[in-house]
Amino acid sequence: MNLHPDRLEVVNPGPLPLGVSPQNVLHTTVRRNEHLARLFHDLKLMEREGSGFDKIFEVLLSQGRPAPELIETHDRVQVTVRRRILKPEIIDFIAKADQTYQLTQRERIALGLLAQHDALTARELATSLELPSVEALQPWLKRLLDWQLVQSAGRTQATRYFVDPSLLRSLQFTGETTLKRIEPHRLAALVLEDLQRYPRSAISDIHQRVGGEIHPKQVKRALEELIERGDVRFEGNKRWRRYWALA
Repeated sequence: MNLHPDRLEVVNPGPLPLGVSPQNVLHTTVRRNEHLARLFHDLKLMEREGSGFDKIFEVLLSQGRPAPELIETHDRVQVTVRRRILKPEIIDFIAKADQTYQLTQRERIALGLLAQHDALTARELATSLELPSVEALQPWLKRLLDWQLVQSAGRTQATRYFVDPSLLRSLQFTGETTLKRIEPHRLAALVLEDLQRYPRSAISDIHQRVGGEIHPKQVKRALEELIERGDVRFEGNKRWRRYWALA
């Protein structure tokens, strides 16, 4: 690891795993050691395989910083993280958008990338996201366009995507808040916080408080995950079951 005034360089000996390159690292996962990966997952020291570089992308872009730079040679891999914040206003923008719409990781990455530029063509954006074609942009952009967080102009590969500068400054979003597609770990955190405030609650009460628009099965799965982790306990059966947080 090399620390410079303007950047941090993380160097790892050896090349990337077979099948992974700087051009596809966001979308390709190869386990170097199957047994170690399973061990760390069972010990809850890693969330899932191949999520590290995605997380670096997400965090840096959400903080208004440049995307990480990945260089591979025959004997090492180097990731450079720049210190400079390109646009400080992006930090509040992404935080407010995430709070309002519960963005997915893909959406946070795409939104952070577009907020750093005046505009990107469909081809430029697809290249930055390491996608094989502009058609593959849809799951990254569809909801952002629906909510008008991202604007578009033009057609086909000449389409330009951008964030309205006035929206970036004002944070006045026009869409409605939704929790329907909240990520599982975020829902689990909401349920745990709810039980810390309202111990010995029924699942129906938890569901109503954290968000009635969320499907009941999602709340049930979040509770099961928290119980498995040892963060929540319960007593009783079926409709008489009550839950409480241990922390």
